[in-house]
Amino acid sequence: MAKPTLTVTDNRTGQSYELPIKDGTIRAIDLRQIKESPDDFGLMSYDPAFLNTASCRSKITFIDGERGILRYRGYPIEELSERSSFMEVAYLILNGELPTAAELAGFTHQVVHHTLVHENLKKLMDGFRYDSHPMAIFVSMVGALSTFYKSSANIFDVEKRRLQMIRLIAKVPTIAAWSYRHSVGNSYVYPRNDLSYAANFLHMFKHLPTMTYTVHPVLERALDVLFILHADHEQNASTSAMRGVGSSNVDPYSAMAGAAASLYGPLHGGANEAVLRMLTQIGTKENIGELIRRVKAGEGRLMGFGHRVYKSYDPRAKVIRDLAKQVFEVTGTNPLLDIALELERIALSDDYFVQRKLYPNVDFYSGLIYQAMGFPVDMFPVLFAIPRTVGWLAQWEEMILDSDTRIYRPRQIYEGPGLRHYVPVADRK
Repeated sequence: MAKPTLTVTDNRTGQSYELPIKDGTIRAIDLRQIKESPDDFGLMSYDPAFLNTASCRSKITFIDGERGILRYRGYPIEELSERSSFMEVAYLILNGELPTAAELAGFTHQVVHHTLVHENLKKLMDGFRYDSHPMAIFVSMVGALSTFYKSSANIFDVEKRRLQMIRLIAKVPTIAAWSYRHSVGNSYVYPRNDLSYAANFLHMFKHLPTMTYTVHPVLERALDVLFILHADHEQNASTSAMRGVGSSNVDPYSAMAGAAASLYGPLHGGANEAVLRMLTQIGTKENIGELIRRVKAGEGRLMGFGHRVYKSYDPRAKVIRDLAKQVFEVTGTNPLLDIALELERIALSDDYFVQRKLYPNVDFYSGLIYQAMGFPVDMFPVLFAIPRTVGWLAQWEEMILDSDTRIYRPRQIYEGPGLRHYVPVADRK
């Protein structure tokens, strides 16, 4: 049987090195022994954007991008979306196993009874401009929570740590809904303990004092499924930010504010907004051919197609495509859905896109559903952040309990000037 090692020959010195291979990886620190001279620092790997670097070990989410597989703790996303609830999936992601009926009831009770936020936080929110972006408010409010819970700094105390995690999962829908209502000048609506996680958010988002808002069960279930689909996704930009900030042993509120700020970017949490803009610009199905022509000519991008990880159909996109049809039966048809379906059909029958493995991703349909449910595009990244809170916290806890964890400190390749000596300003030319 072949040895699980990699033999590297340094052609600068002619010396060979044997590096252990484990789980399909070599440890980057093992490269340091490869030196040109005794005073050489040693070889480093250069990997901008971490395209081929595993930064951690994790038991939470498994992705096989080539085969279009996504699993939480071993469970296929398709099964969870069809048969589970977000609260059940949240328990699974945090604890590693699906809950018993009693465990689920206890977990749900904990979350439900922590949905209120301190009244001072409402005053802080009132200080933002009337036209502030809801995601900017959300990021600030999450970070501010650390000032209300001083014990959150005790991250290695199991009971205190878990309490902060429950608080965050419970309070982010309230903060999210209030962030929107502040941005449009509506009064804040308090959470209700008799509603489900998704229904409670819809109630806080849509209820008006002048009328009674009743959550439609189809829309409640649709939002619950969307929350399941967005609960975690391995080491993406915001999760890496959560782990990076958290590696300094800061409290989870501060770490999550950093993760949410990463999600705010248009290349991450705002990607489905770009899809909506593209579909709106297309206007009619007759204009799809011209868009395809321009994309193939290098004159534009097909938004919502392709993914850094998935090299086949994004499994979340399959679930959302069917979900969109159910939502539109309640909200009414959306001509953009017809354009999206036709665009998908044309693209997937074109060798140009198939050969480049450009398939629809989760963002291609999610924005259509959010729009149909009455959410403005500014709320899209906030809607993403609500369920992803669970994944961020699970990843954060896994990171701080990992004996391999050190404070994040990537290396760099220095390209600046060599040694220079200071010259007084009067003598500079």
